[in-house]
Amino acid sequence: MGKRLKHSRYITGFDGLRSLAVIGVILYHLLPTQMRGGYLGVPVFFVVSGYLITDLLLQEWKQTGRIDIKQFYYRRMKRLYPALVAMLVGASAYITLFQRNLLNNLRGNVISSLFYVNNWWQINHGMSYFDRFSGESPFTHIWSLAVETQNYIFWPIIFVLLMKLVKNKGKVFLGILGAALLSAILMAVLYVPGQDPTRVYYGTDTRLFSILLGGALAFIWPSTRLKAQIPSQAKRILNGIGLGALILLILAFLFMRDDWSFIYYGGMFLVSFISVVLVAITAHPGASWNRWLTNPVFSWIGKRSYGIYLYQYPVMIFYEAKVNVANHTFLHTIMEIILILFVTELSYRYIEKPLRVFNYRKTFASLKQSFWAPIKSRRKIGFIFSSLITVIALVGVIIAPTNKVDANQQALQKQIEQNQQAAKKTEKPSPSASSGTAESTTSSEAPTSLADKYSLSNREVTKAKNLKVTAFGDSVLLAGSKGLTEIFPKMVVDGEVGRQLKDSPPLLKALKDKGELNDTILLSLGTNGPFNMDDFAQIMNVLGEKHQVFIINTHVPTRRWQNDVNANLETAAKEYKNVHLIDWYNFSKDHQDWFYDDQVHPNDVGSIHYCQLIAKEILKGE
Repeated sequence: MGKRLKHSRYITGFDGLRSLAVIGVILYHLLPTQMRGGYLGVPVFFVVSGYLITDLLLQEWKQTGRIDIKQFYYRRMKRLYPALVAMLVGASAYITLFQRNLLNNLRGNVISSLFYVNNWWQINHGMSYFDRFSGESPFTHIWSLAVETQNYIFWPIIFVLLMKLVKNKGKVFLGILGAALLSAILMAVLYVPGQDPTRVYYGTDTRLFSILLGGALAFIWPSTRLKAQIPSQAKRILNGIGLGALILLILAFLFMRDDWSFIYYGGMFLVSFISVVLVAITAHPGASWNRWLTNPVFSWIGKRSYGIYLYQYPVMIFYEAKVNVANHTFLHTIMEIILILFVTELSYRYIEKPLRVFNYRKTFASLKQSFWAPIKSRRKIGFIFSSLITVIALVGVIIAPTNKVDANQQALQKQIEQNQQAAKKTEKPSPSASSGTAESTTSSEAPTSLADKYSLSNREVTKAKNLKVTAFGDSVLLAGSKGLTEIFPKMVVDGEVGRQLKDSPPLLKALKDKGELNDTILLSLGTNGPFNMDDFAQIMNVLGEKHQVFIINTHVPTRRWQNDVNANLETAAKEYKNVHLIDWYNFSKDHQDWFYDDQVHPNDVGSIHYCQLIAKEILKGE
């Protein structure tokens, strides 16, 4: 705010809060089974941002009687825009050169990010923050920057109107608090249990309450009006409250899973309120938390937290597309963190810091200087490199297709859609039996032909023909379901793209209530995300001991949860007498030619081996 804000103070402890928030977010993506609630770092960012911006506006209003909105926008853009543009240009250039499968919708992603409407663009294009298999993009995380910047655009204007029309700060505080409550209520109203919550997770209207709570705090807890000298008892109380808030926040980071309905029915509002308490205690000079959260590590991370957040997703997506992260997961996690910090440091030193103090009126003169600089000078090399990267990025944005699928993806999509349609017919059992109607799925092939195709004995083919099986799973099951229903003509198939094991207990309960669970059950789950043994226990509570349950493990080499999922499935097979493991991973891991390009879904050749393994394991157990 320049010379006008004479009493403004930098609260170093906020760097500590930013550090905790960005660590939570990164570990949520890198270690999803350990940091289940790390996504809650975002509301912490929002609360800190809401408090700081409003606190600065209040200081400017008090000292000058006005808000220089133009200067406010200018300072925000100098702080945020250079690194964003650098990330978008760098990521677009990398995609154009090395990962063209991500060119699809690149133009829409980049333009919506530049105009800070990426959250609504993702909502309108059916993107999902929670689809960890097929929907990940290097720009997924820009939604939160869009929400925050939309607040920066409108809040100074609203602030001036409130200060001029309402004037009474107590009433303004209550008004902001009321708006925050309305936002949280809207989240609860729009959330539909069992459906993808991306709309309420991304929506400005349903996420604004965290920023508003931080803003409301500034009216009753202005940083420049808090006394450093307070009674020792008051200091102990503040420190105790701060400790309680921090413990609750860390517990939320560790345990509040993103699939809990509680998150959307007030849980995120509660976490935001806890963050407000921690922000208030940290801002108070009489408490010790500002000092406790101030150290060289937190200072380094906190000052670069924006860049770390910005570059995390591109680094993770690009790295994991080229490396088998399922093996040596810890080593790859360390490598990704190092890469994120390295790229962030480069950005901080050579883009963020210089451009934060750069006089943009001299842009043309600076470019002219760079153009005519000596060929071997650092300035000229930087100019040539950045120009080249920008041109490559522009080419990528221009040639990027919209909603296109390549031939390989098209073939997989077609296979899954056809099998899904066929599977729906099996979900309507005849009144006399809780199985799929044989007429709708029986292959016209003779038993000897099936035996040859799937390397089964005639005895196995005959047994399979009369066996009633319920198959329940995700897109991998759908990719191979045509062959399975050829072998098991009385099989009921219930498959859905993106289905996760942790979401399955109520769906299996619904099938059980409709009488559509046969004595033999095939489960194909775990492709789309991790789960824990409690999740599997819920499935077994539904199925009970009556059914023979066959579980297929996963082949997802580009996803870090592959080994955790397979280890849990192996444990389940040992723990439950009626659960049997079908080891698809070890059967297929040395056969890349069995899969589509994603190395997850079996192609025509792989489907034969997939169905053969499943059939032999089920029939062996019968």
